[in-house]
Amino acid sequence: MSELFSLFLAAVLINNIVLTKFLGICPFLGVSKKLDSAFGMGVSVIFVIVGASIMSYGLYYLVLVPLGIEYMKLITFILVIATFVQFTEMFIKKYSPALYKSLGIYLPLITTNCVVLQVALDNISNEFNFIEMVIYSFAVPAGFMMVLLLFATIRERLETSEIPEAFKGNPIALVVAAIMALAFSAFAGLV
Repeated sequence: MSELFSLFLAAVLINNIVLTKFLGICPFLGVSKKLDSAFGMGVSVIFVIVGASIMSYGLYYLVLVPLGIEYMKLITFILVIATFVQFTEMFIKKYSPALYKSLGIYLPLITTNCVVLQVALDNISNEFNFIEMVIYSFAVPAGFMMVLLLFATIRERLETSEIPEAFKGNPIALVVAAIMALAFSAFAGLV
């Protein structure tokens, strides 16, 4: 049990996918201007990563390995991810048009979000069992969502702050992201 908790804690805080591996920067910067859209993107990413990871894990061990075609994992995982993103997009469009509109182009970009593919590949390369895979597949997007919400909160406050003209917009956002990455590096010795 403590190993599973360590795996979860490491994926959320210590090896945060955005702040240590710098993956998923496009939605991190693009959707973090408002807290509502950041929350919606975070929930969507959790759903897609967990679902795509379970499907790709099953396909790998139940189809690719028995057939001896493990080399097809990359294309298989990409197809699974694209399918899940399309499903998520249709679901949000039908049940939450406001969220669909606020996420804009960033929702279909989950398909090309390297975080989703990285988690699916990590599950295989780390040789996780099913429980470890589910925990890791939930922890990584949970860490992504946590950082996204923190960043969105800070960016909302920055909109009303007095900032030199040269730093307004993305420059100050990148400075804040760098400071957040530095702060999160303090968790390195935790586990």
